[in-house]
Amino acid sequence: MLTARDASISNMMRSRQAESLAKTRFVKNDVERQETESCKMQSRGEDVIEAVIWDFGGVFTTSPFEAFARYERERGIPVGAIRKINSTNHESNAWAMFERSAIDFAGFDAAFAAEAKVLGYNIPGRDVVALLAGDFRPEMIEALRRIKARFKTGCITNNMPSDASAAVATSRSIYSREIMELFDALIESSKIGIRKPDPRIYLMMCEKLGVTPDACVYLDDLGGNLKPARALGMTTIKVESGPQAIAELEAATGMKLI
Repeated sequence: MLTARDASISNMMRSRQAESLAKTRFVKNDVERQETESCKMQSRGEDVIEAVIWDFGGVFTTSPFEAFARYERERGIPVGAIRKINSTNHESNAWAMFERSAIDFAGFDAAFAAEAKVLGYNIPGRDVVALLAGDFRPEMIEALRRIKARFKTGCITNNMPSDASAAVATSRSIYSREIMELFDALIESSKIGIRKPDPRIYLMMCEKLGVTPDACVYLDDLGGNLKPARALGMTTIKVESGPQAIAELEAATGMKLI
């Protein structure tokens, strides 16, 4: 027969066992909850990117900077002169106005020549336009095809008005129809009167694609165009070569592209 003291000890032991079991269950449940949240976060991380947005020239084609440098060397002009002219007063110079269709081809030809003359160079604007058509990068085009199978795609390009196309020294258009058909949305600076790096142009693309900036990867060959995209929350890739850009795009999307 249990005494009152024995009963008290027995109850105390059962209480401690119950408390220990409750703690064990709590820890187990907490670990399971954390594992579940971790899995959810990993899943969200894989799916966070919804769209890949591309520049065109210098991304799907080789950089025109190479052609600029060749032109300058052939004429005894310091290498980098054309880029310097383009970057001076970059929001209001001849190049900026041309890409916004604020001036036509003839206007650009004269305005660029005037800006070059200030620096002591003889460079007609028509010569610069003729240097813009680079060689296509097949590996980047294939990457776009594969990306389109899983993500929304867009292209934001600072381009020239249609009246300048005849001046481009190539038997084909700068813009290959085959490539353009792979984009869900296209924004051309010459048609909307806004050019990169104006933040509005990136937001316009997000609206067209139905995504938020933080769900986008943006590729461009110019750092100045990447900066506002990155400030808006986009993952940015500076394109220096096809293989380099593809490797970074694979890391950003978790998708094998080559």
